Amino acid sequence: MLPPALPGVTLPVLEERTLTSALSLADAQETSLGQAITPMVDEHPGLSGIVALTDALEAFAARLMLVENAERTLDVQYYIWRNDETGRLLLNAIHDAAERGVRVRLLLDDLNSAPLEGVLAHLHSHPLIEVRMFNPFPARSSRTLGFITDFNRANRRMHNKSLTADNQATIIGGRNIGDSYFGAGEGFLFTDLDVLAIGPVVQDVSHDFDRFWSSPSAYPLHQLIDTRHKRSRYQPKSVANMLSNNAQLLAYVDEVMATDLAANVIQGEVEFLWARTTMVSDDPLKGLGQAEEQDMIVYQLHKAIGEPQHYLELISPYFVPTRWGVEALIDLAERGVEIIILTNSLEATDVAIVHAGYAKWRKKLLRAGIRIFEKRQILPEDPFLDDDPQLARLGSSAASLHAKTFAIDGKRVFVGSFNFDPRSALLNTELGFVIDSPELAHMVDQTFTERMPMQAYELQLSPAGRLYWLERKPGHIIRHEHDPYTTRMQRLSMRFFSWLPIDWLL
Repeated sequence: MLPPALPGVTLPVLEERTLTSALSLADAQETSLGQAITPMVDEHPGLSGIVALTDALEAFAARLMLVENAERTLDVQYYIWRNDETGRLLLNAIHDAAERGVRVRLLLDDLNSAPLEGVLAHLHSHPLIEVRMFNPFPARSSRTLGFITDFNRANRRMHNKSLTADNQATIIGGRNIGDSYFGAGEGFLFTDLDVLAIGPVVQDVSHDFDRFWSSPSAYPLHQLIDTRHKRSRYQPKSVANMLSNNAQLLAYVDEVMATDLAANVIQGEVEFLWARTTMVSDDPLKGLGQAEEQDMIVYQLHKAIGEPQHYLELISPYFVPTRWGVEALIDLAERGVEIIILTNSLEATDVAIVHAGYAKWRKKLLRAGIRIFEKRQILPEDPFLDDDPQLARLGSSAASLHAKTFAIDGKRVFVGSFNFDPRSALLNTELGFVIDSPELAHMVDQTFTERMPMQAYELQLSPAGRLYWLERKPGHIIRHEHDPYTTRMQRLSMRFFSWLPIDWLL
């Protein structure tokens, strides 16, 4: 039994909140974005326009340009928003938008918000910006205390990621907001995948945002902190002013605006892939453990994408299949479905304990004929960098896979925030698209056939049943008898955690 809530660490009564909703479609179509987008959508009835954002710089360019071109509304929902260069740049761009009359609704999960709290207080004080926190912690100085006193709720987080401008264009996918997601600076980089979308699926995302915004888990910031006094030294300023005082950030933005996507947007020549697109999303009541099964993303995914008949190609950074998932994958394999999985190696993962929830199932999956690749760290001397400008620029900082996607039968693709683990299935709320597109499915297939043989280890089983890893180099192959480039302590720790019954938490 959990301990009772302690005095002073309970959430306030949720007071009457401002009632707002997404911009109506009729009003949205009158904006500049609407006037540019509506004719294209009308030419493709029932379909949504999709642009895959695989490059970190293009992913940032797309977000910055949506914010800068919004005229009426911005609806922004994220799990993590870092208080770093790209995080502050986007917040200043959002403040610029509010200054020119755009209504902004910013909904953030509260788990990682502490470093940004003073900044958010500044933004929340703007008459056209409202900040709400999802499943907030009543004790603002200690998230740990929140877990101790209310674990069942605090353990449920909003993992959704979306940014929607004027109810006409949206970006969803795997990226949070921060330098490590957008290739800024010289630090860590997550290799990830988002999509920019226009068309009917945008209205679905806006409706879903409204559900979360008005849910009983979304608290206005002023109910949690004294926004009059909780301020940081941060002062909202224009993007132009921020860039004029930061040469390194200016150089980064110049690089962002030199991407093909930015150039195509400026010239009005963006090529959209038109496809039937279905949004799948958890009911926000999942954040309180009250969602019905049919309102959860796993049920919706199965309904939207069906059972694979021939191929299943799965990419997940935090792959924790559980016994049930392993049995389901083996059943598919026994029915003749070819299955390929890409996840992080122990060397590359940023959450080693999660790797333990996957590693214990590797042999069983391999015995069923399922192929497994583990993304490795990229080194400056890797020859394939010459063919990948993004990795070449970032060198060894490009360390960890973060994309969450899978392709079925060369026809349908899922892109979103859903990790293939119990946390995504049972605890966190998630959001994604199921896209009926052979072209996107081919892009996922290319990841396995062209990039992964050189950028990932392929796992094999010896005749004696021992795991080994194949690392392909030009002209030769290196065989590793244990998790490559890891210490004995790392491997022992992973094995210890794999024995614990904690898969449901991972």
